Amino acid sequence: RSSPDVFESRMEKRSEVKKQPVGHSKQGEFIRCMEEKAEGSGSKMSKGGFTKDKTLDSILNVEMVKEKSAEEITQIWNQYFSAKDTVYAVIPADKFDLMWKRAQNCPSFLYALPRKEGYEFFVGQWSGTELHFTSLINVQTQGETAPSQLVLYHYPDLQKEKGIVLMTAEMDSKFLVVRDAQCLASQVQLFYATDRSETYALVETFNHRSGEFKYMSVIAELEQSGLGKELRPGQASDKA
Repeated sequence: RSSPDVFESRMEKRSEVKKQPVGHSKQGEFIRCMEEKAEGSGSKMSKGGFTKDKTLDSILNVEMVKEKSAEEITQIWNQYFSAKDTVYAVIPADKFDLMWKRAQNCPSFLYALPRKEGYEFFVGQWSGTELHFTSLINVQTQGETAPSQLVLYHYPDLQKEKGIVLMTAEMDSKFLVVRDAQCLASQVQLFYATDRSETYALVETFNHRSGEFKYMSVIAELEQSGLGKELRPGQASDKA
């Protein structure tokens, strides 16, 4: 969005990308850039007006809700955020365990956000239980100083006692709307919580065999799952 000419030139090369892996040199530079970004995540990733060290206690009274059931907490969480312009979810403990285990081994991934024409790529980088998203174009042009445009906050505070993990988000409204953020959040579960080995293999390839990674594989998986079509502007339903 910030560099339409660059985006268009990249889209013109899609057929070329389908035939061969992303160039080793450029991909290597990109991976190094993300590693540097992760190493400096403490202060740099709090840029862009996002809340640093955002705790569950800052959102709800944890001690009070401990007396309630998982179903009641889920209802409270959903009711609270339903009136807010943001993304939120209640994730089953076993699903989050799988996501978290995989995030330790594969802390970053490339996500494709459907646009009216083509896709816009975003890098998702785990920093603790926070997942930061930055557009690929910004990462390539600004490197480790590229600010986050979306942050997903995962709260495992009630995971052991209640069997649920609460999630909410903050986003930069200059770049993303709730629909965009929901699409990216849905893809996190698609790729990190999947039972399909071929799907998670894309995440492993991106992190450990970057020279073999193909951008178009992400789009193919997205389309196959139905998310690509469902969340493309002008074709999507009104799902939260």
